[in-house]
Amino acid sequence: MRSASLDRRVKKEAGELVREARAALRTGDAAGALAAVDKHLAAKPQDADGRFLRGVILTELARPDEAFQVFVVLTQDFPELPEPYNNVAVIYAARGEYERARANLEMAIRAKPDYATAYENLGDVYARLSSQAYEKAVQFDARNRNAAAKLALARELVGFAPQKKSAAPAPK
Repeated sequence: MRSASLDRRVKKEAGELVREARAALRTGDAAGALAAVDKHLAAKPQDADGRFLRGVILTELARPDEAFQVFVVLTQDFPELPEPYNNVAVIYAARGEYERARANLEMAIRAKPDYATAYENLGDVYARLSSQAYEKAVQFDARNRNAAAKLALARELVGFAPQKKSAAPAPK
């Protein structure tokens, strides 16, 4: 009996820690949120929700490599969950790795065929890929007006504004 009561108390406390972490994150206290979720995960290391929240918090803390690892491991441990695939894809896209982003978004959609966020993100990735393809077409044939027009539309779609070239080389 004591063990069941202890389990209930631990579960209740863990749930409170997740709520505390979410509340801290909502108020902009990502460091406090991370401390709370880490405490939760110390008690429940396999909790998918807590692990996912940890990845989100790490993203908010501008620690994308750590967040990436959290989400990748979640896709391995819980392949039926679409959200970790989506977040892996977002990080890949931020790195400019659009093919990898596409593959992860397709996994998210396989896991949950009505996952609207993944479809929207997949559209963004396809827009980036099309922009790259049109850019190559224009690069190889500057007289190709169709490709140039499509490149302009693709850039507009993805919110791309070409950077102004400076006379001096960019610092490395």
